[in-house]
Parts: sequence; structure tokens; C-alpha cells
Amino acid sequence: MTKRKILVVDDDRKIVELVRLYLEKDGYRVLVAYDGLKALELARQRRPDLIVLDLMLPGVDGLDVCRILQAESEVPIIMLTAKTTDEDKLIGLELGADDYITKPFNPREVVARVRAVLRRVGKRAPQGPSEMRFADLVIDRRRHELQVRGAVVDLTPTEFRLLEVLAGEPGRAFTRLELLDRVFGYDFEGFERTVDVHVKNLRKKIEPDPKQPTHVQTVYGVGYKFSEVE
Repeated sequence: MTKRKILVVDDDRKIVELVRLYLEKDGYRVLVAYDGLKALELARQRRPDLIVLDLMLPGVDGLDVCRILQAESEVPIIMLTAKTTDEDKLIGLELGADDYITKPFNPREVVARVRAVLRRVGKRAPQGPSEMRFADLVIDRRRHELQVRGAVVDLTPTEFRLLEVLAGEPGRAFTRLELLDRVFGYDFEGFERTVDVHVKNLRKKIEPDPKQPTHVQTVYGVGYKFSEVE
């Protein structure tokens, strides 16, 4: 079996080597970079299966790296951040990162998060129809592809999974905790506002007017539901 490739990016070489050690021990091939430019180069040339990316990098910072890579590919990204406020943690998620880890961290936590995100991304053939069609959306689960009003729209793996869960049961109101469980899995110890950020990003891509959403609707006091547009 081919080993999965993980790109670890941080300007602290001790952190990189520690994370590399634990990931290699868990069976992954590890690529490393200590700045944003090298991270972009390796990501484009070596096509890793996942990137562990520090927010604070010399030259091109982690947020810019995340923004650029999300525009070019669907590679899942776990952000590392030394900042501790909820707003700071959400910045990377708003740019399309799939998860975040706050420094200082236990390297075993990094390995667990890498496993969880890769497992989530690997769920390409869920039960149910391979294609779901709505008024202006076509969700192709086999190809992991979304068409909005006839045009293919790029979603991050987490955004696609979120849409897949909501659209799989139109009209059902999901709580944020249910969505955390169904989309992220039990391994994800995130807070509920994480769901709000991914919903906000998803709405920007699928709604004619994200401020007045017709597909992904808020159920006040509960969470969210998917409503088919007539």
C-alpha cells in the first residue's frame, strides 16, 4: 500500500522534526518546509495528501498559502496557530482549512487529527444515491463534484461533506453538534462555531444571495437545514 504523503510547514524546525517523527512512526511519508514559498513549491510538485500548516510563516504567511492552495486544489489543510481566541482560530477555517490545532500541542494530537481528516476525505462512496439533483444544484458524490447552475464549483472536502449531509435529508433540522459529529467525526473536538464558518463559506459558493440563503437555511435555536428550491 502506498504511504500517504503529509507536508508539514513551520518555521520552528524543532516542531517540524517532532511532528515528522510521530507521523513517520504512524506510517506516513513526510515532506517538510520552513517557509511559505517552499510550502507552495512542494505542494504543487509533490501533491501531498494533507498539509499541516503554521499560520505564522516568514515571507508568504500561512493564511496566504492556504488561500492560494485552496484556489488551486482540494488538498485538506490542518492549520497550526499560537493564537487562542475563537476569532483567531476561525480565520483559517474561513479560508477553507479543514481543522486547526492550537500551540502548544501534543504531537499525538496532530497524528490523531491527520488520521481523522484523511478518513473524512476518504469517504468518497457514502450510502445513498451517487447523484443528488435539485433545482440549480447537482451533487455528484462519486466524482466528488458540485455543479451550481450548470457550472462546476470547487468545494473543500469539508464543505462537500457538509452539503452532502444536509442535502441527504432535505427539510431535516440538524443541530450544530449533530453536524460536527456527522461531518467531522468523533475525533474532532472543535467548537460549534466551526460549523457556522463552514456554512458561511458554503453559502458563498451555492447561494444566489448568501445573505438571503434559499438552500442552506438557519433554523433558529437549533442549527441548519437544507431546503430544495422550487
